[in-house]
Amino acid sequence: MKKALLIGALTLCTSMSFANAETLKFGTEATFAPFEFTDNKANIIGYDVDIIKAIGEAEGFDVQVVNMPFDSLIPGVLTAQLDGAIAGISITEERAKQVSFSDPYYKSGISAIVRKADAKKYTTLDSLKNSRLCAQIGTTGASFGKELSGNVGTYNTVPEAFMELKNKGCEAVVNDRPVNLYFLQTKKDDSYVEVKDLANGEEYGIVVSKKNPEVLKKLNDGLKKIRENGTFAKIHEKWFLVKE
Repeated sequence: MKKALLIGALTLCTSMSFANAETLKFGTEATFAPFEFTDNKANIIGYDVDIIKAIGEAEGFDVQVVNMPFDSLIPGVLTAQLDGAIAGISITEERAKQVSFSDPYYKSGISAIVRKADAKKYTTLDSLKNSRLCAQIGTTGASFGKELSGNVGTYNTVPEAFMELKNKGCEAVVNDRPVNLYFLQTKKDDSYVEVKDLANGEEYGIVVSKKNPEVLKKLNDGLKKIRENGTFAKIHEKWFLVKE
């Protein structure tokens, strides 16, 4: 009887601990495949989503992921509408003045996609200096494009930027390379090619408020745990088809 009561008490405590698990709200911008995008049921999925959920599981907190414009993510963190943001956000000195970043979880760089018909004309990023470029607003791709040519059209989403390229409203889409490669792989459209050049090696981090060091610690501790237990490597291979 005592054993049964003890088991019942343990079960109740376990249930209560799950019921009382802290929920942290993370913003993302779900047009940045394969990092974050929506499936045919409007669920937000992707590499970043799997990473933050794995960190939550490792650290014992629940994760709520909400979709919002990219340029609203950091303001959302600063105004405490969000506990954090994960959306392929490059760690930069300028951003680090406003918010804290977790340890890096992905290494990237900037590349350009052009129409195949223009492949011989644009062979390097420098060859795009006098051209009109397209990029997603608020991204490092947009910043790089501005430095490169000074003539950049910015759009709310990555698909909008590629649509502008298709309609010949610009000569290239400048973006993080894994996103560009994913576009080429999934569209299966040989009318686009990548310029064989890479710039601005950069790393992605999870954004949190400087006022929430405890959340930052949970993210870094959880990231370390999922690297050590193999979860991180499995997620990377799932979305990029290669081991980290």
